[in-house]
Amino acid sequence: MLFETLIQKYSQIEQLQDYEYKRYFYNVVDFDDKMVGIIGSRGIGKTTFILQYLKGLDIGRSKKLYFSADSIAFSNHSLYEIAETFARNGGEVLAIDEIHKYKNFEHELKEIYDFLDLKVIFSGSSALQLEHKKADLSRRAVLYRLHGLSFREFLELKLNKKFNVYKLDELLESHLDIAHDLTKRFKPFEHFKEYLQSGYFPYYFENPKTYGLKLEETVNTVIESDLPIIFNIEPQNIQKLKQLISLICSSEPFELNLTNLSKKIGINRTTLYQYIHYLNLGNLLYSLKAKTKGDTIFTKPSKLYLNNPNLTFYYCPKSAIGTIREQFFTNMLRVNHQLSYPTKGDFLVDEKFTFEVGGKNKDFKQIANLSNSFVASDDIEVGFGNKIPLWLFGFLY
Repeated sequence: MLFETLIQKYSQIEQLQDYEYKRYFYNVVDFDDKMVGIIGSRGIGKTTFILQYLKGLDIGRSKKLYFSADSIAFSNHSLYEIAETFARNGGEVLAIDEIHKYKNFEHELKEIYDFLDLKVIFSGSSALQLEHKKADLSRRAVLYRLHGLSFREFLELKLNKKFNVYKLDELLESHLDIAHDLTKRFKPFEHFKEYLQSGYFPYYFENPKTYGLKLEETVNTVIESDLPIIFNIEPQNIQKLKQLISLICSSEPFELNLTNLSKKIGINRTTLYQYIHYLNLGNLLYSLKAKTKGDTIFTKPSKLYLNNPNLTFYYCPKSAIGTIREQFFTNMLRVNHQLSYPTKGDFLVDEKFTFEVGGKNKDFKQIANLSNSFVASDDIEVGFGNKIPLWLFGFLY
């Protein structure tokens, strides 16, 4: 009975799926693997992506099945039970959404992989990146971390135009020509502030008027539901996670004092580091660390930001423009590159390129005489030499 109910529900969901725009990761994920995990922020488009993939499969409807692990209809049954029934009835591709809501999912995914002839796609909170190691799923599942809309994708959706993706090397070498070509097709500053304020999550285009409310709902769900379930956070400590976000909001990234922070919240430094780690995994914070300091959860971050500029505009409207610029830069670069905090400058990219991020008058004084050094400058449409328009980094994915 349950199996028939799930098939019926998927059929209804498939008919409602009419979202045609395909995000950057549609051409990144390799579905030839037997088990694929899709992780990322709530509202980033994981469900839409999976439904688009299933819809495009050239196989019979009875051979593919989608369901959400937090469905009430599914609550009294196991993942393996459903997968086994599906496989026995000729199923080929099984998609499981919100899998982090299912207790000990990693063990059952392991059994599905080992004993059933099924291709499995699953999605969940990015905190899954830590959880999957419990059952050594890393040898079975290939995990892909999905990110919010790039400035390029935002423009494609808003203007109904197509724009090329540029690799970092291309952008560094040919930014003058690229910027000239792009500014013939649109005016960057007509749209850049709107993107910084509200263009990171695809649901902005569903109804811009309620975007702030949906953003707050996304954050609250992560703090009040996702993280407590995955990391067994006591209900009385959920408020401390919210306090942490608020205090980080009111501090400059480089001036954050973790000792004072732990005192204000009323937790010890060990717990503070754990909470910062959890909020990083939940895509609410981003920690920038110096390469020389290592990368454990107890490594003090050199800079600590909210995850993206939209969060800062909503929760910290009085934040310095410098923080917003740096957040945008990290958002665009970290998708395909490694970022760390250098001895000089704001960012070290792939242990090779040093960047300063600032306004149109930002100079090279702080990174003078460094090879492979660049300035990412806001408020300019077209750059020159090693000075590159900040908005142009929004075309890296």
